[in-house]
Amino acid sequence: MKLFSAVLLALLPLQASTAQAADAMRSPLLGRWSLEIATSALPEAQRPQQVVLEFKDAGAGRWSSHVDIVLHDGKTLKSDGTLALDGTPTALTGSYGANQATLKLPAPNTLVMQLVDHGAPASTRVYTVAADRSTMTETKAFFGHDGTPILQTNLFKRLP
Repeated sequence: MKLFSAVLLALLPLQASTAQAADAMRSPLLGRWSLEIATSALPEAQRPQQVVLEFKDAGAGRWSSHVDIVLHDGKTLKSDGTLALDGTPTALTGSYGANQATLKLPAPNTLVMQLVDHGAPASTRVYTVAADRSTMTETKAFFGHDGTPILQTNLFKRLP
């Protein structure tokens, strides 16, 4: 019995460290995020009233994403999808202006998303969560109507 107790006590730290490692691997990107409208890269007259972005772990190496946007004129746009984190193209539903996306998670705090709208490249976005896990930076790369490459940076705050 003493041997069993000693083995059990020896395994408890291993079990705890395994659980901690799993928690540490959980991406800080998961959760709900709200765009800081006042610092948006868009011109003030074009800024949306609200943008909420949510990432959830869907299991099996996949994430579900949900986007709610209230435009400056009050119209709403939505997008939903469940995508593999290995870059596999997947259909999106909604009215956002993209019907397909790919995701890659090169680091727990960094997500790369590529959006396509009916076969045409829409944008590439890189989301990075700060060390304090309360803010997320979006770097958006896309082309203007005249073909000019554009990079925009937006800041999101974590929602409860």
